[in-house]
Amino acid sequence: MSDSNDPYNTPPAPERFDPLPRPLEPAHVPVHRDVPVHQDVPFHQEIPAHREAVPEPVTLSSEPPAVDAYPAYADRPLYEDRPLHGSPLPLEPLPAVAGDFGRTRAEDGGSLAGRLADEFVAWLKTLASAAVYATLIVTFGFQVARVEGQSMSPTLQDQDRLIVNKFVYLTHIGEPQLGDIVMLYYPNNPKKSFVKRVIASENQTIRMVNGQVFVNEVQIDDSFVPPEYRGHDDYGPVVIPEGYYFVMGDHRTNSSDSRHWGYVPKKYIIGRVQLRWWPVPEARTF
Repeated sequence: MSDSNDPYNTPPAPERFDPLPRPLEPAHVPVHRDVPVHQDVPFHQEIPAHREAVPEPVTLSSEPPAVDAYPAYADRPLYEDRPLHGSPLPLEPLPAVAGDFGRTRAEDGGSLAGRLADEFVAWLKTLASAAVYATLIVTFGFQVARVEGQSMSPTLQDQDRLIVNKFVYLTHIGEPQLGDIVMLYYPNNPKKSFVKRVIASENQTIRMVNGQVFVNEVQIDDSFVPPEYRGHDDYGPVVIPEGYYFVMGDHRTNSSDSRHWGYVPKKYIIGRVQLRWWPVPEARTF
């Protein structure tokens, strides 16, 4: 029933009371068939917590247990059978060891001789290839030459080493030009070779007056010849035959050249001196 003075008809609050604490009950443990109990307790009843179960006596034996000691893990693989990462990889055969340990000494000796023979043949092939390449280079490309004497001083000195470009005159595109330093076969003895400078070519007229050289009545520029090497000779005039060249050394007072043994056939000109590479401090191109 609501209070008449309460306009909101608020329901009454429940009465407060402290319930009595429930009495503690003893803990119970289930009793199994294989655990012995006291004789005064029926089998179907429970043993109170204050009573103690009598353990079964333990006997030690050296024989392994007849049953699995861990039946819960019987279906799992042993630790050593488990893969470290993921599923186990298939086994692969071991690689064969190099060498055949079953061969006899005679077989080893025969194989060694065969390898030596193969290496010798390969070495011969390499040597033959190098010889062929060197022959092609020397025949159609370049040749190393050495200056002997002072006939080309001061441009070239005795024992200078040169590189001769032989390819430049092999075709009709390249012709010896006035002022070229060339290597040539000596016309009177082609087994010898000289280094000289081209002064005039075929169908040109050459003459010398007091050491001054004129080609087709025009004095050539021979400033590379020192005055003491020029001389005071008179020569000509002569017309150079077709297919021939007139050559002289820069040391004109100490040179055997076309003034003494005649003109040089074009086929006797080996090539043009391209480089002096020795001595190294005086190396230069021409």
